[in-house]
Amino acid sequence: MNLYNFDFKKEKMDIQETQYKNKGLILINIVLLIFMACLDSSIVNVALPVMANNLSVGMGLISTVVSTYLIVISATVLIFGRLGDIKGTAKIFKIGIAVFTVGSLLCAISNSLNLLVLSRIIQALGAAAFMATNQGIITRAFPANERGRALGITGSFVALGTLVGPPLGGFIVDVASWQYIFLINIPIGIVAFILGMKILPKDEENVKAKFDVKGSILFLICIISLFGALLVGQKNGFTRPLILGSFALSIVSFILFIKFERIEESPLLQLNIFKNKLFSLSILCGFLLFVAMSCSNIIMPFYFQDVIKLSPSMTGLYLMTYPLVLFVVAPISGHLSDKIGSELLTFFGLLIFSGGLFLMATINEGFKPIKLILFISVMAIGNGMFQSPNNSLIMSTVPRSSLGIAGSINALVRNLGLVIGVSMSTIILYGVMSSRLGYSVATFVNGKEAEFCYAMSVTFICAGSLSLLAAILTANRLYRKRRYNA
Repeated sequence: MNLYNFDFKKEKMDIQETQYKNKGLILINIVLLIFMACLDSSIVNVALPVMANNLSVGMGLISTVVSTYLIVISATVLIFGRLGDIKGTAKIFKIGIAVFTVGSLLCAISNSLNLLVLSRIIQALGAAAFMATNQGIITRAFPANERGRALGITGSFVALGTLVGPPLGGFIVDVASWQYIFLINIPIGIVAFILGMKILPKDEENVKAKFDVKGSILFLICIISLFGALLVGQKNGFTRPLILGSFALSIVSFILFIKFERIEESPLLQLNIFKNKLFSLSILCGFLLFVAMSCSNIIMPFYFQDVIKLSPSMTGLYLMTYPLVLFVVAPISGHLSDKIGSELLTFFGLLIFSGGLFLMATINEGFKPIKLILFISVMAIGNGMFQSPNNSLIMSTVPRSSLGIAGSINALVRNLGLVIGVSMSTIILYGVMSSRLGYSVATFVNGKEAEFCYAMSVTFICAGSLSLLAAILTANRLYRKRRYNA
């Protein structure tokens, strides 16, 4: 079998979609959870200073509220994906709703940092469960000619949650206590759980499959040590012995994980899923895009507030351009992928996104609002054009029995790309600044706006190059496919 000629023939053979009468309600149920999870992620950041003051801790400690949440999701999303394939994706999805809602309540009543972090861990376990399984449920519920649009709508609600979070968080913190940023999740969670119990289909358990405990433990060690090293290292430097030791532990545990998965009868991660080159390429391109996107996300607030001296509220208004454009483009892109196929759209999406990053590399300390809005919009158009079709490709090229693990791999790669992107952009930005200034810096230096802009341009060029590499890989696959079919 030629894997470059995979297309959707395998999909038609392996994934016999159940076209549920309630597929519209199923989609509503899923986007409610996606909106709530993205809202929660973006809303917490705004409230961190108030939370730190209220709990009498410093900003360094209160940041664990965010980092712990991210690490737990990344460490367990693959496990919940596998559990979805064994126990049923809908069942794990509903458990995730319940756990996340309970975790939100516990966050709201926490009166110490330790209790808050523990509650965020519970919340993250619930989020990982429904993040790992939602794409699998959509793939089962929607036929191939409607799947792209459904996944595009989920992309819009990712953007909407990200868009609404910061201003809503600021409003809540201004008029009430920070606890309410968690309490707003509870009614959404209750509605989503009741709706899920009524309309989500009953799953068939895979009674022959056993859960891979050894592989799960090794994977947890790998991800926790890797993400911990990346998140702590970007603040304190990557050359400290503890950070280097964490990276070493991550590498060793990953090697052992791969070794055991190859011989395990019922592995956590079925490695043969990566033999499908379309699946592997789509995952790789998604990873490269998220790394590049994270570079932009981390740098732009510093540019707006430190270089051109905008207030945080004005910075937020400019940064709203990205999710607003994404909200519009994602469902259109998904609909187009149903009509003309996904691969060409992913190529043009990556190409446009790369162009947006290279355009961002041209900005300097001279502030031109229209230019900035235009450049940010170009990036958002490219991102929106890429993500929905790419998600459709990933989920459509695996057998039905692997939908849970495929969706969780996609979610894991997203988080990994975002964290690595933050670390990469920080290293490049301050490394170039240090080289230009002749001494080491790890933050913005007043009066050195030109040096910051130069370093920012280099960082955007590096990010754009990663995205362009993904576009070239996609173009190569399209060329080889066309050549094979000729």
